[in-house]
Order: sequence, then structure tokens, then C-alpha cells
Amino acid sequence: MLDERTSAAPVLEVRDLTTRFTTNDGELPAVESLSLRLERGRVLGLVGESGSGKSVTGYSIMGLIDRPGRIVSGEVLLDGYDLVGLPERELRSLRGRRLAMIFQDPMMTLNPVLRIDFQMIEAVRAHARVSHRKARSRALEALEMTGIADPLRRLSNYPHQLSGGMRQRVAIAIALLHRPDVLIADEPTTALDVTIQSQILAEVQRLAAEFGTAVIWITHDLSVVSGLADELAVMYAGRIVEQGPVGDVIGAPRHPYTDGLIKSLPSNNPRGVPLAQIPGMTPNMFELPQGCSFMARCHRANQTCRRIPALTPSSTALHHLARCVHPLDSQLDAQALR
Repeated sequence: MLDERTSAAPVLEVRDLTTRFTTNDGELPAVESLSLRLERGRVLGLVGESGSGKSVTGYSIMGLIDRPGRIVSGEVLLDGYDLVGLPERELRSLRGRRLAMIFQDPMMTLNPVLRIDFQMIEAVRAHARVSHRKARSRALEALEMTGIADPLRRLSNYPHQLSGGMRQRVAIAIALLHRPDVLIADEPTTALDVTIQSQILAEVQRLAAEFGTAVIWITHDLSVVSGLADELAVMYAGRIVEQGPVGDVIGAPRHPYTDGLIKSLPSNNPRGVPLAQIPGMTPNMFELPQGCSFMARCHRANQTCRRIPALTPSSTALHHLARCVHPLDSQLDAQALR
């Protein structure tokens, strides 16, 4: 049983994770041979278009893949202990205590007919033998940490009495009740206004640094993670196509897809000029092309791209990896293609 929290890095390591869904049209490869590692107190941004496999990656790590989906192969190591294949009872004992997840819709966490204090107290006592009074005190402390206004009053509210930003802060507070080792945030600020979004990003960053929680921040918005994450992993069609320190990936992208995402940011386009776009559409996951999945949309592609390349390091930055036969080799190369 996994109980001890060790200081050895990494706290989370995913090795060759493959998750697929069986449908009437065949088997859908949602995540293919995905590997990543995360140390305590670090934030990993997981970005990509809708359908790239980001959320399925998060659910796979949490052990929340239901039929017709299944983890076909790979390992999810929490402090070196493999979570794949664990009995549901054992996984349930880890969720909320060692692993926690914040969903895009906070109502996936909150019960609409129960008061906030009841829900938070139950979440505390599910993993800790404490009195009702102590559990309520911890719930109040967690709300205060997220910066929610008038936290004592909010404990007595029902979810429908709170704004969207407040509900999301409550969901974050619930996820942080036991100061988990790993926190997975699945686009939790997408539906919030910019001011509330920036506040929540700052709170998550502060809490990760303060408690040593490792964070995977899932989003389609590069501008969000550029100021939040320490490292960045870019997904396309179920695979990581680029990975490295956030400054290297944003400043000198090596994969044409990453470069296209950066070019499409409004801040990188002059006012009055149509936004740059990546041509074409994401491929049908049931009919992926042979070789590189981005080949049909890539201006650098040729026949050598008909094999799936490995993630390979840059000649100048060993921790900056790209899955491309014709990577953008330098910052000058990337800028020339914009």
C-alpha cells in the first residue's frame, strides 16, 4: 500500500501510457505511448487542440477511465508505485489524499443540493479521522487559502448561491484539503472572466510552491500556461509532439505544430490582420495517417515523415524534445517561418 511521502524526485512518472476506447467504428487511440515526469512543486502545462488527448491523459492518471475506455499499457508511478491496475478501493483511498483533480465545470465536484460545509467536511473525514469541528476548521482554512471572499459565510451557502468564480474556488479548495502530492487541473478557468482567471492562476502557483504540490495544468491556451508552468508538453492526436522548459518551447519551438499554435496567438498578430491559422483539420482518430499525424497540415513534410519519429532532444538543449523528422532547429529558423 502506498502511504509514505518520499522526497525523491519525481513524485509522478508516466511511462508509455496508452489509453483506447472501443466503439462501434473500431478502437479509438486517445493516448498513445505517452511519457512524462513531474517533481514536487513543479507545474507542467499540457496543451493542445480539442481532441488531442489532454483530458484523457488526466483521467488515466487519476484512474477514472470507464468502459468502453481502458488503459491498454503503460505505468503511472506515484513515488515509484504503479497505480495502473490497482483495485478501485485502493485508488479511491488515494484520490483526494495523494491525487486530486479540478474539473472545468466545478459542478462535477459539487453536489447542488448540499451545503458547501457539508461537502467539504465529508471530503476531509473521508481520509482523516478527525472530529466534525476539526474538519470544519480545515474546510474554512482551505477556503481562505484560495482567497474566496467571506469564507465563513460561504460555508453555509449552496452551490447555486455562488458565482462561477466562487464555485471554482470551492472546487480548488476541496482538491487541496489534504494537500495532495499531485494536482491535475483540467481547464478549470476556461469559463471564467480574465480577472478571476488570473487570480486563480496566481493562487494555484502560490499553493504549489508553498506545499510542494506537483501540478498538471491542462489547457488549449498557450497564453495561460506561459506564465504559470515550469515545463510544457504539447499534444497532438494522442501523442506528445514537443516537451521541455516553458521558456525554450515558447521561445524556440521545434515542432511545426507548436510553432503554429504560437503564431495563432492574438498577441502575435497585428491589429486588423486576420489571425494566423494552422491549415487543415485535426485527423480522424479512427483513420490516422501512416507516420506523423501532423504530416497533412505541415509545410515541412515529405516522404520521410511516413514513419513515427521518436521524441528527440535538441542539439543545444537536451531537455527540449520534439517528435519531428524536420524540426525547427533554432530560434532563427522558427522566426523565419512566421
